[in-house]
Amino acid sequence: MGRKALCLGLTCVLFSYYMYRPMPDNIKDEWKIEFIDALVRTVTSVGIFLENIGVMRYEQLSMLLEMDYTGPVSYENITVTDTTFSDIPVRLYLPKRKSERRRRAVIFIHGGGYVIGSYKHTSYDIFNRMAANQLDAVVVGVDYRLAPQYKFPIALEDVFAAVKYFLHDEVLAKYGVDPTRICISGESSGGSIAAVVTQQMQNHPEFKRKIKAQALLYPVLQLIDLWTPSYRENAHGPVLSRDMGIKMICLYITTDKMCIEAIGLNQHMPEESRHLFKFTNWTILLPEKFKKNHVYTEPILGRYGFTYSEFIDPRISPLLVNDSQLQNLPLTYILTCEHDILRDDGLMYATRLRSVGVQVAHDHMENAIHGGLAYLGRMLSLYQATKLRDKYISWLDENI
Repeated sequence: MGRKALCLGLTCVLFSYYMYRPMPDNIKDEWKIEFIDALVRTVTSVGIFLENIGVMRYEQLSMLLEMDYTGPVSYENITVTDTTFSDIPVRLYLPKRKSERRRRAVIFIHGGGYVIGSYKHTSYDIFNRMAANQLDAVVVGVDYRLAPQYKFPIALEDVFAAVKYFLHDEVLAKYGVDPTRICISGESSGGSIAAVVTQQMQNHPEFKRKIKAQALLYPVLQLIDLWTPSYRENAHGPVLSRDMGIKMICLYITTDKMCIEAIGLNQHMPEESRHLFKFTNWTILLPEKFKKNHVYTEPILGRYGFTYSEFIDPRISPLLVNDSQLQNLPLTYILTCEHDILRDDGLMYATRLRSVGVQVAHDHMENAIHGGLAYLGRMLSLYQATKLRDKYISWLDENI
């Protein structure tokens, strides 16, 4: 009881302190975002404290706040079921209306920094139900094993296995899916996985023609340079701070606590990685309006002597693939948010894809924060979540 009271007291004090943090000018739903931001920072501080004294791990406390889950409840127009594809849990949304032709399909990969999240999350469930209903499409939500228990590349391998299973002709026929009208989509860390799976599928002889489009919502696309203008401008949030992003990245890669210090200083890359910086050089790849007055500083390489191959692995940083590997990618939709540390990742990917001839549609949401989709349909539902959903569904409707 004493331990619980201590935790509650600390939480209340920290929450009260954090509530007064100023928000960016002209941001929508300011009081809601202030509340969410204060809650996230409070939980983060308490989680780190509890981890340091050995009560529980940081991510365990974060997961307790993510338990807003819903079961596979069907309704008038959509049948919802939980099943597995190649032993990977998936949630299927199948329209009930009869169709004279095969339907299009959307594979959705949730975010959560590789550490939290599930297709069972109420907001994602609402999002996927709406997409299935409004598009008259088969929607597949994929769950993957989470860090730190399951480190890179387990999450990617889980999604890749589920997608491959779904793309087999007999499975597509079973669910009435048109094999020429399939989109892979994902948000945040799920956007990274979606981008990598799409790259891998385009090089797979059996499946390379079965992905018509990819939709990436505020995706994380590189670990090379975590001091781009968007990382600098939004280092303290709102909601997703640079420190929190680094913490989750490290949980996905390694148990070495020096990882956090090294990435925090942007000195984590090995000596042999210098040639890769051309793929994330924001001075060239960012539109002028996003460069502002920032001055590029090349990271110090080899400072910590890390030998982690993950830092230079394109399966975790899809921006690192060369131009020839990007040329065959399908129609792409990218959404970025102004107040988001990951904003520049999406902008740079859009630039690189366009430069090699890939058709790209890019929506940039001014005054929006990272992860708005996670608040869709909840008590603290954000205006930007509804706008994001509408942009996403509209683009899918026109392009797949």
